[in-house]
Amino acid sequence: MTKRYGLIGCGMMGVEHIQNVNLLDGARVTCVYDTLSDNAAKAANIAGSFEDIITAPDIDAFIIATPNNFHADQLLQIAQTRAAMPVPVLCEKPLFISEEDRGKIQYVQDYYKGPVWVAMEYRYMPAIEAFLKQVDEATGGVSMLTMTEHRMPFLEKFGNWNRYNENSGGTFVEKCCHFFNLMRLIMDAEPVRVMAMAGQDHNHQNETHDGKKPDIWDAGYVLLDFENGKRACLELCMYADGSKWNEEISAVGPEGKLECRIPGPPRFWPDQPPSELISSPRNEKAPETTLFSVPPELAAAGDHHGSTFKQHALFLDVVRGNAAPAVTLEDGIRAVDIGRAAQISAQFGQAVVLGPNSDIRVALSQEAQFHSSLNLK
Repeated sequence: MTKRYGLIGCGMMGVEHIQNVNLLDGARVTCVYDTLSDNAAKAANIAGSFEDIITAPDIDAFIIATPNNFHADQLLQIAQTRAAMPVPVLCEKPLFISEEDRGKIQYVQDYYKGPVWVAMEYRYMPAIEAFLKQVDEATGGVSMLTMTEHRMPFLEKFGNWNRYNENSGGTFVEKCCHFFNLMRLIMDAEPVRVMAMAGQDHNHQNETHDGKKPDIWDAGYVLLDFENGKRACLELCMYADGSKWNEEISAVGPEGKLECRIPGPPRFWPDQPPSELISSPRNEKAPETTLFSVPPELAAAGDHHGSTFKQHALFLDVVRGNAAPAVTLEDGIRAVDIGRAAQISAQFGQAVVLGPNSDIRVALSQEAQFHSSLNLK
């Protein structure tokens, strides 16, 4: 029996979800709600309002693909409205962007009985999937982890919402929660300290939207200490459009090194190279390289190297009642907490200490404490 999905938000990522769901055998997007009726009309049957779609009795699952600042409210409304008849939800990252929104997600986590999957597509890119399976054996246990993303600037989206921290949560929340999720997965531990530096170096400098200049950062570094003594680094540059590799991951341990390299989205790299996985044993001078290509139909269905299709194939098992979400609400919360800690660290120039429950405390100097009452616990 075909499972019927309701899609909330039909912008760039919403279209990618439709294309990939409709490639599955046994699932279809049958109803769409978007504030832009033209977007919705191109996709599927149109819901007249948000309330119409979340109360529709013939929907088996929901996908939330709206701008970041809507996620928490919409997920909360689904949880409250569908409390008596819960259905699975796949919510795009980041789950939330503010401390107030964090409380709404906590309510969903505590009271909603339906499964919620947080969309973290990067972990299902074929080369990264292989990296995750092999990294412990290849390295003998990861001690140091580096992730690099060199890519194009933020793409143009409706209302230019992604140009502003107040809508997106900031670059380290919006763009980098993917990487923080991967770091927790690879390290099998929680970070205890975060130090970051970042800025708006070159992008969007001459733009003005509704009288406001964009304030989103386009480059930065994040250093993380983990509770088990391991260390990680993230390097982000969003004015490296011509780079051959968009994402690179490097893990090193006592027995070797494992690297992963991924090119940009297919529509920006028509003749893109295959992704690479390189294993370099410590005591051998014989690195082994494995190449990964994406089937054309999956490459054409989005910007994430077939990972959105893999994610939806697994989510369909959840919708059918045969599995639990692989990326949980807790995973989504922790990834945003790390991103917010990085935003705060870069803003104030101080390390941020993460407590046992990912409560955020800022290690400010006495002078900074005098000038700021910042407390995000």
